[in-house]
Amino acid sequence: MASYVTQEGLDKMKAELEQLESVERPRITQQIAEARDKGDLSENAEYDAAKEAQGMLEMRISKLKDAIATSKVINEATLDTSKVSILTTVRLKNLATKQEQKFTLVPDNESDLKSGKISVNTPIAKGLLGKAVGEQAEIVLPNGNKLAFEVLEISL
Repeated sequence: MASYVTQEGLDKMKAELEQLESVERPRITQQIAEARDKGDLSENAEYDAAKEAQGMLEMRISKLKDAIATSKVINEATLDTSKVSILTTVRLKNLATKQEQKFTLVPDNESDLKSGKISVNTPIAKGLLGKAVGEQAEIVLPNGNKLAFEVLEISL
């Protein structure tokens, strides 16, 4: 199944993969060799720890390769800003508090609440998808509370 990413997100995954394969993998291989040189492997905690770290590293490398292979880059040039969709920035008014908020809807692996990027799979994002400027969205949160928003602006 394809997962959608921005070009920036794909570049980050590729950079991490490069770091793991060219720096971390040789470092762990060296640690295993050094631990092996210390003698009896049956009671060698350093060897066991290095082998475990190697297994975790190889699992992360495999997951990254799969993610990169199945990623589909979202072309921002083809996005429609008449409705809320992935990669759009939406300015909202909370109808209860009258406060305004601004969020950019991004793929799961690129969410960062501090910078206003929320996963397209969050309840708020799901409630906003497909809405146009002027429309209202009532969103039920996982705790059962309801929030009502008005879409004020949609941009890239």
